[in-house]
Order: sequence, then C-alpha cells, then structure tokens
Amino acid sequence: MKPLRLGAVSYLNVEPIIHGLGADRRFEVLRDVPSRIATRLHAGEIDLGMIPSIEYAAGDYAIVPGVAIGSRGPVRSVVLLHERPLAELRRVALDTSSRTSVALLKILLRERLGRDPEYVSMGPDPAAMLAAADAALVIGDPALYFDGAARRWDLGQAWFEATGLPFVFAFWAGRKDALGPGDVARLQDALRTGLQRIAEIASSYNGHGAGHAPDNEAYLRHSIVYRFGDEEQAGLREFFRRAHEIGLIPRQPEIRFHGDR
Repeated sequence: MKPLRLGAVSYLNVEPIIHGLGADRRFEVLRDVPSRIATRLHAGEIDLGMIPSIEYAAGDYAIVPGVAIGSRGPVRSVVLLHERPLAELRRVALDTSSRTSVALLKILLRERLGRDPEYVSMGPDPAAMLAAADAALVIGDPALYFDGAARRWDLGQAWFEATGLPFVFAFWAGRKDALGPGDVARLQDALRTGLQRIAEIASSYNGHGAGHAPDNEAYLRHSIVYRFGDEEQAGLREFFRRAHEIGLIPRQPEIRFHGDR
C-alpha cells in the first residue's frame, strides 16, 4: 500500500503538527513553501496539503478537523515591514511564498488606506524587498527572524483588531476521499504529541532560527494557535467573505471536514 503523500511547509510553526508522525510509514512528508504546496495539491502530486487557507476556495476539498495554524492576536511570522507610515505606502513587495498572507494584506490595506497600493511579487529576501518597495510582506521564518530596523505591522494582530476573530492561515486539506477515519485520527494525534514536545522542537529546530530555542518556544506556545474550533471557523468564514467581496476568490466556499456526512 502506497503511503499518503503529505505536503508540509518548511517553517517552524508546522513542526508541532508533523513532529508526532515520526517514521510512520503510512505517510510520506514532502516539504515546500506554502504556495507550492497548494499548487502540488491542485495538480494531484500530493494527497493532503498543509495549504494556505485561501487555496481552499480553488478546489473541492475537505479539511482535517481540529488541526490548523492560526493566531488570536500577534502572530509575529506574518508581517508587513515598512520604513514609512502605512498611509504613505505606494509600492509593496509581496512574498511569493504565500497566498493567504497576500490576500489578507490586500484586504487589510484596502480597508485601512481606502485604496490599493502597487504590488510587486518578490522572493522572501526582506532587505532586497525593502530596497525595491516602500514595504515588504514577509512570512514564516524569514519574518520571524528578520532583525532589520524596519517597522513591523503584524497582520495577525491587525486582523484581530478589525474583526475580533482568530485568523486561520493554513490547515490540512485534500480530496474528500483521500483519507480514512484512521488517517484523520492519526494526524490529530500527531498534533497532540507535538504540542507535548514544544520545548524539544524549539531546541532542535535548525531553520532560520538555529540557536534561538527560547524565542522558538515562546513563538510556538504564545503566537500560534493550533486548534480549529468554532471561533476559528468563524474567522475563516469572515476571511472568505472579505476576500470574495473584493474579488480575490470566485466564491465563498463551504467549510467541510473529513468525516462529515
């Protein structure tokens, strides 16, 4: 029997979700940036992806219940770096690694500025992005560990202030027939195991944050919300509503979970 192909993002915040899978031969974990994970899921190259939430509207998928990457306030790893006041922004560089964060930024900036700045897509190099634009949207480890002097507008905090709701950045999603009940339970159990090993994960993580165990642990414990409860679902629906309202997605998808009848 072939293993289920899981597409997982190569960022610190995903580690508690997949750490508990260990060497489970039922799953093959493939790493990539969020935008590529979504592309590979749409192409059928993987069975399940930790996809940017905006990509859920682009396919006929179901979500693994109870597992997500979200925030309730400052998220720290999804930020707009800027040198000048937000009201003066004219040109904004967008991290090509992300699609959900790009959509979130466009929603928040239009509501705040009453207009759209010029957007240009670039690779996740904060210094180069800031050299080419007034501001830079950076996500994941590059955002978390950037130590430049630019001001930071935390999009998780901005969303919470605007809506009073959590924001859901990503979750496991795939075709409705891709998983059985046992697979769903195993993925949920892997997260529970990972959350019990936060200190170990923070200490051993060797991405952009190598040597930053205390900060890694604080980030995983206090900035990231891994649950996917009623309030997270409400926040996701509100995100879909606002994204559809300004033409970023063609429809407001119904939230469906693996195991739903």
